[in-house]
Amino acid sequence: MIGAITAGLFSAGTPPVTNSYESIATVSVGIGGASSISFSSIASTYKHLQLRGALRGSRVSGNDILGIQFNGDTTSANYVSHRLIGDGSSAASSYTASGTYSSSWIADMPATTAAANVFNGVVIDVLDYATANKNRVGRALSGYDLNGSGSIWLSSQLWLNTSAVTSITLVPVFGTGFAQYSQIGLYGIKG
Repeated sequence: MIGAITAGLFSAGTPPVTNSYESIATVSVGIGGASSISFSSIASTYKHLQLRGALRGSRVSGNDILGIQFNGDTTSANYVSHRLIGDGSSAASSYTASGTYSSSWIADMPATTAAANVFNGVVIDVLDYATANKNRVGRALSGYDLNGSGSIWLSSQLWLNTSAVTSITLVPVFGTGFAQYSQIGLYGIKG
């Protein structure tokens, strides 16, 4: 099927777009960690936004959850998220209703109990972030491996607000911050 789509594009004389992503900013967490990661003053010149990173939480037991906040909004009633979760032996689904947390649950992260070199891989899309008169939605894929265990998430999030997204803050839901060497970049997707 992909071959047919590609053949159709090329036979129509339409080359694939290779410069659709533009790097906006990258954050690397240094010694001592960071309590949050923020991107501010995001221009409204793109169609969508994408975050790509490798993160690790500082929670001292279990795993940690990555939360996303828009425009500094910490009102828990404004965030809803849904997830499909796999751990190598079972699958599950879950959701976080509005009024539960001050961020949308977007990804799973290893915490300090995991081996020192284990970080998640995460890609988050914030769709139509600058379009007026619609609530903000996004999707994410994340995961990490712990030699036989680990986690993979496919998630969606909703911010019940019609304002254009001008800033994004990432926070650990249960831990106190992000571990050293965590890194994430923000990209603008041209429309």
